[in-house]
Amino acid sequence: MTAVDAHARRRLAAALLGDRAAPAPHDPAERVARGVLLDISPHMLSLATPRGEERFVFARSTTFWRGREVDFSRLRHGQDIIVRRDPSSRWVAERVWSDPARVTGVITARDGDVLEIDPGHDRERRTAVIPYRSSGRMRVRHSVLEPGYLFDAIGVWEDGVVQALLPATSQPTYPVAETPQRPPVRRRPTSVSGMVTWYDPVLGRDTHADPRATAPGAAYSALDRASDCGPECDRAASCAPLPLLSIGATLRLRSDCTGDSAAVPVTSCGSAVSHFCDRCVTCATEERGRIAQLTLAGFVALGGRLEDGCFNATLAVD
Repeated sequence: MTAVDAHARRRLAAALLGDRAAPAPHDPAERVARGVLLDISPHMLSLATPRGEERFVFARSTTFWRGREVDFSRLRHGQDIIVRRDPSSRWVAERVWSDPARVTGVITARDGDVLEIDPGHDRERRTAVIPYRSSGRMRVRHSVLEPGYLFDAIGVWEDGVVQALLPATSQPTYPVAETPQRPPVRRRPTSVSGMVTWYDPVLGRDTHADPRATAPGAAYSALDRASDCGPECDRAASCAPLPLLSIGATLRLRSDCTGDSAAVPVTSCGSAVSHFCDRCVTCATEERGRIAQLTLAGFVALGGRLEDGCFNATLAVD
């Protein structure tokens, strides 16, 4: 499903059901810029973006991340850069990320510190390497790193491989195939609360030219198996009480951490998300389960920090 197809389906839904059922999506570009680093100095950086060259100045409070908090001098020409604009000015950088990467799914193979991850039926498998310096931290939240177990980590891209540096959340000590049957969930007529995570639809590639790098969108797990999820759908029953939706539907989300809100189109299947029944500790909540995977740009625009991996949110249900 392309962004054009999803947009056409949203317009059709709005025409049939009204704008409230399918509001126009929020544009992450209002808060986020992404592209390839052209130049950087102690005071500013320049990016090649889908809009052309864009420049951003630094404030005293500007922070930089590349696997950890770093000095601006660690950023290099050609790296994938994400800038969250400062609320005071669209040309001031509030926070800058370099080459962020994430791998989420089920481990399918392991060879030492190299893992192969299946991120869902509609995405290609990923390779993740756990550096020795990160292995202890990873084991705290992923006690079993073997085929059949869940894995979710954040890091940086290096030569097309994810260097997995930070575990996103804690995962169970049993394989996916032995997940206990979940009890019936209590349906909520007006809203669902849970965790929002992120994924990168372009995998850090061609971010200066590919419009998907900064496009709004969400991968959603509760799609119709017969159509939107497809015949090879591998989703499970989510532990969050999610309504059944279709590609092109609109998610109305409010961050429970910042209070920011957005209307986000469902643009792809997030079948792997349904296997996770974890909790985000970024801000207080008792709810378990993942309600959506936002695109990287959409996650940052709603106030998320990529290295945190998640924030809690409320999904409005009509």
